[in-house]
Amino acid sequence: MYSKDQVSKLKQAFWTSFGQYIAPQLSAEGLKINWINYRTGIKHLHFKLHADQKSAYIAIELSHPDPGMQELLFDQFKEFKNVLTSYLEEDWEWENGLTDENYKLVSRIYKPLAGVSIFREEDWPKLISFFKPRLIALDEFWCDASPGFEQFR
Repeated sequence: MYSKDQVSKLKQAFWTSFGQYIAPQLSAEGLKINWINYRTGIKHLHFKLHADQKSAYIAIELSHPDPGMQELLFDQFKEFKNVLTSYLEEDWEWENGLTDENYKLVSRIYKPLAGVSIFREEDWPKLISFFKPRLIALDEFWCDASPGFEQFR
């Protein structure tokens, strides 16, 4: 078991390493970007990277506090499902109206990776090679699809 301090330091070390690794990558628009805190420009719509002691996932997370608005946003993503899949070159899981780890209602479009731990440094290359191409593909998708979400700004 790790102490709270060790957990915090290991997580910080991983995310710092990942941030340094991906920092030279320009966005689809050719701009420098903060990949870890990616800004979609739409409140309650985030690209989320998550890793813990057993698994990881990358997600498009919809967290609008109004369930009806969250549903509308999720439906809009369904309209773009084929486009999104063509950018990602793989199928992702789609879950509407689930409760997250903070007991908040969210909807997620995500890709999980099992059997990895952010606390094992030997897993970091797997995590980085899992996150990086998918995050870049999400950025490329968002560059082209974001005008279709203007009504949610």
